[in-house]
Amino acid sequence: GGGTLCIFSARAYSTCLRGQLSSNVRRQKQAMPHAKVAFEIQNDDGSTEVETLWAEPLGEHVYRLDNSPFYVYSVSWRDEVLAPPSADGLPTVQRVVSKSGNRTVRIRLDPPYEDGNESAKVMQELVAMGCSFEGSRNRLMSVNIPPELSLSAVRDHLIARDLEWEHADPTYEQLYPSVATDA
Repeated sequence: GGGTLCIFSARAYSTCLRGQLSSNVRRQKQAMPHAKVAFEIQNDDGSTEVETLWAEPLGEHVYRLDNSPFYVYSVSWRDEVLAPPSADGLPTVQRVVSKSGNRTVRIRLDPPYEDGNESAKVMQELVAMGCSFEGSRNRLMSVNIPPELSLSAVRDHLIARDLEWEHADPTYEQLYPSVATDA
């Protein structure tokens, strides 16, 4: 199996990690037509991997992302992307058309998320701040930071909790270009 995908927010916090989307999120997803869009990820060795995200078709090969990325950088939930079909027919992202204002950080939890444990508490704290998140295999969390929430407040919280995490959108290099090039 490919793990479980879960979507959490302050409105739709549920027992999702066992494989059930909350009823609020499930109803929202059924109400909109969805498609998968592919992001090609270049590895250091020249090989390519693909991450697919759910998206809402807007017309003329433009899609609004409807989940958060686990591996792709510089995109976030609700960003709009241009994704014409590739040779195999799968819409493949060429570029971001419009940024939503959302930002993404990713957290690797240890121990894995389980109801009531310290990792669950960390995620509940982020939800209380106004974030939402998706989880894969109860260990990797893609956290959405809405436009009205300070990225530095979330960053400071993650640092204070001594978590393993990374900037995904914007990336560390985009936030601190002079530091990143000096490293």
